[in-house]
Amino acid sequence: MTTTPVQPGSTAHDTDQLSADAREHLWMHFTRMSSYAEAPVPTIVRGEGARIYDSTGRSYLDGLAGLFVVQAGHGRRELAEAAYKQASELAFFPLWSYAHPPAIALADRLASYAPGDLNKVFFTTGGGEAVETAWKLAKQYFKLTGKPMKHKVISRSIAYHGTPQGALSITGIPDAKKWFEPLVPGAHKAANTNFYRAPEYGDDLEAFGRWAADQIDIAIEMEGPDTVAAVFVEPVQNSGGCFPPPPGYFQRLREICDKHDVLLVSDEVICAFGRLGTMFGCDKFGYVPDIITCAKGLTSGYSPIGAAVISDRIAEPFYSGSDYFPHGYTFGGHPVSAAVAMANLDIFEREGLNQHVLQNEGAFRSTLEKLNDLPIVGDVRGDGYFYGIELVKDKATKETFDEAESERLLRGFLSRALFDAGLYCRADDRGDPVVQLAPPLIIGQPEFDEIEQILRSVLTEAWTRL
Repeated sequence: MTTTPVQPGSTAHDTDQLSADAREHLWMHFTRMSSYAEAPVPTIVRGEGARIYDSTGRSYLDGLAGLFVVQAGHGRRELAEAAYKQASELAFFPLWSYAHPPAIALADRLASYAPGDLNKVFFTTGGGEAVETAWKLAKQYFKLTGKPMKHKVISRSIAYHGTPQGALSITGIPDAKKWFEPLVPGAHKAANTNFYRAPEYGDDLEAFGRWAADQIDIAIEMEGPDTVAAVFVEPVQNSGGCFPPPPGYFQRLREICDKHDVLLVSDEVICAFGRLGTMFGCDKFGYVPDIITCAKGLTSGYSPIGAAVISDRIAEPFYSGSDYFPHGYTFGGHPVSAAVAMANLDIFEREGLNQHVLQNEGAFRSTLEKLNDLPIVGDVRGDGYFYGIELVKDKATKETFDEAESERLLRGFLSRALFDAGLYCRADDRGDPVVQLAPPLIIGQPEFDEIEQILRSVLTEAWTRL
C-alpha cells in the first residue's frame, strides 16, 4: 500500500490515511483488531500537560497517564533535550561487563531513594522484564546459598505482573494466560486485598488484612517452605481495580516471608515514582522488601527503562568468587533512557511531585467519592493518584454483571463513550467491571472536577441503558 508519511513536527494529519495504515499494518497490543474493521482507529498525535490530542485535533484529559506512565505530564521539553544531549554523546553501549555514566548515576540515585539495604540496581527495558529478572534472581540466589529446591513463587489472584512467560505465570488473570499454556511451573496464587468483596471479615478491615496475609502463609506451607523462593505483590494491586493494602497487611507479610526464608518482591511497576505520593510504593505502607521491580514512571514514559532494585543481602553471593548472574537485555540501562530518567527525577525533586500528590490525594478521593450517589457505582477505592471505581447492578447486594452484560457495558458502551466525552481512562473487567484512573501527577482540583463530571454523565447514561 502506498502511504503518505507524516513529517516529524507536523501538526497536519490525514486522519483517514493514518487509520487505514493502522488497520493494514499496525498490530496493536491487547486490542481486538476486528473492532476497527469498519471504525476509525483513534490516533493520538500530541500531548501537552495532562492532555492528549488526536489526529482530528480533539483534546482529551489523560486520566491514565498513558498507561500509568506519564507522571510529569506530556510535552516536557527538557526530557526531550536530555535524550538529544545523551544520544549526541553516547547513543548506545551495553552493560554487559561495561558501564557508562548515565547508568552509574541512575543506579546510584535509585539506591539512594530505596529503603533499607536495597543498593544494587539491575536495569531492564520494562516492567515485565524486571519481574522476570526478579524471579530468575530469586531462584539462583537460593541455589547459590544451599537451598536449591526453593524455586516457586506465590502471588495474588487477579494480579497482573507482565507478559513474558515467567511474569505471565506469576500473573493471576486466567484469561491473560489461557492461550499461552503451558507456562513456567511453580507459580501459585493466594487471596488479594479486595475488601469490597471480602470473603472473610468484611466488617473489619484490619482483621481482613491479617486474614489475607495469612492466606499467603498458608500457600507457602501448602507448597512447602523449602520449595518457595519468593512472594510477588504490588503495594496497591492494579488488576481488578486498585486494591489498597489494609492496615498491617505488609508488616504481617514481611513476618511471614522472614519466617519461611522467602524473598518479598514489591512489584512497583505502577506504584513507584509518585503514583502513591512516594518515590517507592513500599514507603507509603512502611515495609522493606528484598527486591523492588519498577519501570513506567521512572522516565515518565519519555524513553523505555525498567529496573530491579535488590538488597545487598541477596546480591552478596553474586559479588564474590566466580558466581555471576547469567541474565541481561541488550537495551537494559540504555544510555539515553538513563539520562532521561535522571532528568525526570530532577523534575520530581524540583517541582515536588510526590508532595503534590500527598497534598492533593484527599481531594482526589473526595471528588471521586461524590460518584457514590450513582446506582451503578458500588465502590471507589485506591490511593494517591491511583483509583478504581467498581460498577455493580445492585448497590445493596453488590451484585455484579455477568459476562454478556460486562461486554455490553464496558466494550459496547463505556470505553468509547468516556473517550468521546473527553476522558481517556480504562474500563475493564479483569475481575469485576471497573473504571480505572491514574492521571499525570501534575493535576489538581480543576481536573479532578472534570473527571468527576465526565464520569457522572457517562455512568448515568450507562445505567439507563442497562
